[in-house]
Amino acid sequence: VQLVESGGGLAKPGGSLRLSCAASGIIFRIYTMGWYRQAPGKQRELVAGITSGGSTNYADSVKGRFTISRDNAKNTVYLQMNSLKPEDTAVYYCNAELVGPGYWGQGTQVTVSS
Repeated sequence: VQLVESGGGLAKPGGSLRLSCAASGIIFRIYTMGWYRQAPGKQRELVAGITSGGSTNYADSVKGRFTISRDNAKNTVYLQMNSLKPEDTAVYYCNAELVGPGYWGQGTQVTVSS
């Protein structure tokens, strides 16, 4: 199983980034996919999730700014991040969950700074 994140980088406050996570080795369409993040000195937290049926949930801190989506034909989940804030700076991880903790990607760094 592999989850490969991409799309991280440096953005200015108010800017946008789109993260992608390409999955292989799993039946992607049946998994709940999630984006988590971990800032230095903080615990990993759920940012957004999307079920196999397309239902979504978001952390309060990103509601209205971030959008999670999935393309089952491409085995890929996305996180569109708009109106970025410095407090969004973290390593962002992709997760695929069916039963139990699931699988994790290696993470991609997002830095929001002027």
